Amino acid sequence: MTRKSIDVEHLARIEGHGDIHLEIQDGTVTRCEFSVTEAARLFESMVRGRPFQDVPYIASRVCGICSASHTLTDILAIEDIFGVTVTERTRAIRELLVYGSFLQNHATHLFVFAAPDFLGHKSVFPLEEADPATFQNALALKGLGNELCTKIGGRSIHPITAVVGGFTSEVSSDEYLRLADQLEQMIDFALASVDLFDGFGATDIQTEGDMLAMVEEGAYPVIGSDQALFVRSGIRFAAHDYQDHIEEYAVGHSAAYLARERSQNRPYMACALSRVNASWDNLTEPARFAAAKAGLRPPELNPFANNVAQAVEVVDALVRCAAVCRKLATNGYEGSSEPVAFQVRAGKGVGFTEAPRGALFHELELDESGHVITANIITPTSQNIANVEADMRLLAQKLADEGAAADTIRLEVEKLVRAYDPCLSCSVH
Repeated sequence: MTRKSIDVEHLARIEGHGDIHLEIQDGTVTRCEFSVTEAARLFESMVRGRPFQDVPYIASRVCGICSASHTLTDILAIEDIFGVTVTERTRAIRELLVYGSFLQNHATHLFVFAAPDFLGHKSVFPLEEADPATFQNALALKGLGNELCTKIGGRSIHPITAVVGGFTSEVSSDEYLRLADQLEQMIDFALASVDLFDGFGATDIQTEGDMLAMVEEGAYPVIGSDQALFVRSGIRFAAHDYQDHIEEYAVGHSAAYLARERSQNRPYMACALSRVNASWDNLTEPARFAAAKAGLRPPELNPFANNVAQAVEVVDALVRCAAVCRKLATNGYEGSSEPVAFQVRAGKGVGFTEAPRGALFHELELDESGHVITANIITPTSQNIANVEADMRLLAQKLADEGAAADTIRLEVEKLVRAYDPCLSCSVH
């Protein structure tokens, strides 16, 4: 009997801490576990009894990179309870804030976490010597995401200007135009990045799980729609009904809270690749052309393709945000971004956005005075963990069938996990 044990303690170049445990006996994968070793965060308990005004600021601390998404998702849940309808201008500025975090996250994941896997490095630092122009442009792209979040949200992480009903402040028309210029100047590098990550190639596997993404007719939505779609099954549902379709559960080998599609008892992905599959036709033209050139078009079921999907989204975000900034500068959106009036009342509400790493749900219940009774947060990584494990098993078995050495299997499985861009700290409750 032949046996291979592959153990990765504290997987590098991801957010948070997690271990990989694989056992292969006589060519068959008998154990496959991705163990999240983070301690419980307790954010849902932390906000109980707190006034609604405090909750978005607390929720933003769930994640430094995705703080804008957590802030806005909580605000949407509160507005759902209070019956608040914001102006067109506020919706546009919120979109900019979300996309600022997309640029922050995707630049970090692609060039700091993922690229070293394909360049034979253990970290990003050798890239500075091998290709200083790419290294500097990657830093500039991340810096541009920081700048966009700072101008729109008041600071680069944990935004302070976004509140229930609108924004407390807004930059000048000249500042919007300057941001538009900066965004457009990065498009050529973003297009080259799609080619770069497409050129890396990847092991050919097809996920058996589904894919979840926000959808809206004629749009590539990241905020503002309440419709979610399981891409492969075609199941579409309103965010309010998320518990009818998403089942959360725990496993003994991990501190993460996992999720699966309830009716089919099936794991799924929530990520850039899910969004591209769900809304490919509604990408901006440069992003769609770049995706087509890279061979990324629906249905794309290889989880490694999430790297290319993120690069495509960077192109899309730059083009889209530049246009939004120019329209804001010329007062092309109806209404003001100043917070609209509202009445505090009791009730339950659900907020739903696309965070950089995937679909994000927040549910809040408030009492008559606007204090939190219960809260629930479903992060992208908690939704992805079960599918990560399933794809790890699939990949390891494929490589074992091909007679791959243990070191090869280890590297490819690590690359797969990183391709999901997990934030393990956000996957625990």
